Amino acid sequence: MQMPKTVYLVSLGCSKNRVDSEVLLGILNANGIRPVTSPVKAELICVNTCGFIGPAKEESIDTIFEMARFKQTGKCRLLMVTGCLSQRYGKEMRDEMPEVDVFLGTFEYPRVMEAIRGALGGARPLWTEEYARFFEAPRLLTGGGFSAYVKISDGCSNRCAFCAIPLIRGSYHSRSREDVLKECRDLMGRGVSEITLIAQDTSRYGNDLGGGKLLLAELLHDISALDGLHWLRVLYCYPDTVNEPLLDAIAGLPKVAPYLDLPLQHIDGGILRAMRRRGTPDEIRALMRACRERNILVRTTMIVGFPGETEEQFGELLDFVRETRFGRLGAFTYSPEEGTAAAEMPDQIPEEIKEERLDRLMMLQQGISLEENEKRVGSTCEVLAEGMKDGMCIGRSLLEAPEVDGTVSFRADRPPKPGQYVNVRLTGADAYDLSGEMIE
Repeated sequence: MQMPKTVYLVSLGCSKNRVDSEVLLGILNANGIRPVTSPVKAELICVNTCGFIGPAKEESIDTIFEMARFKQTGKCRLLMVTGCLSQRYGKEMRDEMPEVDVFLGTFEYPRVMEAIRGALGGARPLWTEEYARFFEAPRLLTGGGFSAYVKISDGCSNRCAFCAIPLIRGSYHSRSREDVLKECRDLMGRGVSEITLIAQDTSRYGNDLGGGKLLLAELLHDISALDGLHWLRVLYCYPDTVNEPLLDAIAGLPKVAPYLDLPLQHIDGGILRAMRRRGTPDEIRALMRACRERNILVRTTMIVGFPGETEEQFGELLDFVRETRFGRLGAFTYSPEEGTAAAEMPDQIPEEIKEERLDRLMMLQQGISLEENEKRVGSTCEVLAEGMKDGMCIGRSLLEAPEVDGTVSFRADRPPKPGQYVNVRLTGADAYDLSGEMIE
């Protein structure tokens, strides 16, 4: 059977998955399989799945069945499922989803062409071994071409009680400094000016490379020195590996966003211990003070409804959010994941209580976010233009991370091109977004 000539890829889940999707598209494109923007036109459809929590798994499964319909209504000849769900549940999915022709785990992407050839020959490849964690491959950027994510490690060794990532991605492995810098240079040579460093745990970077040192601060210095870089930011840090050199680099390097993404999950000591999170409430509060002293905006994530969470413990979380006034905060209800310690814990919280607590937390944060945004009105900031929407220019300042934070909409007599950096005077704010006028 002839090799497919077109591919439509759906990328679900986090930015780490987004990078994997871009690598997959790059490999396929280099082998003559061109991306298309509609599943109706695709001879090969790929769903890169997320398996982090229950709702993400449900979205992945629903998307697979949705894409399978194009075998009857479109040109699709092969349906391929990749990513975390394939890695963890590939055998079960292969038995229950005859519509799918190829299953690839998270470390099998270099073999994608071999898998496609196998499927064309009548096989149903299910490959979930660790073929390669890090490898050189072409990468087809899916954004505007001016902003890109760079993975600096893979896997996680924290073993939090609620998280299935170590069961899917394995233990922590840092990429070499040379490998990371080479990818950054390559991206900037293609016009990328904003780089966001990502991993399951970025602040542990380098700890496994020999010597046991935390090297993220040094990596920020190295990347900041590269020609062509305008902005650099880092996401997904872990509290007990955020040290003074890292905070100083984030606060002091001109190209680095003064922005710390730090999923704390909770503040109550009992809940943190049950979650198997390192760091005490006092240490977390001290870290928040250190960020405030350096004018670093903190983004965090919280879990509500963890097994055994009392109303008093949830109240402590609300008080902590009130006193800390996070610049950005996301939250989700606890989801029991198969194979994790927390799934077997007693005192599981009813769903309606989880949802009620989530609503209270997010309403609190909405008010804080509005007040913090209003403080910025009247100031001028540099904005990366990303496009147009409803007659307004849309972009982000250094304090808005791509995809997860709000935007800055602004009026301009001559709208800037996407990827251009302009100065904007902020004139309005709501809970998550800002508005203003471009200054020529």
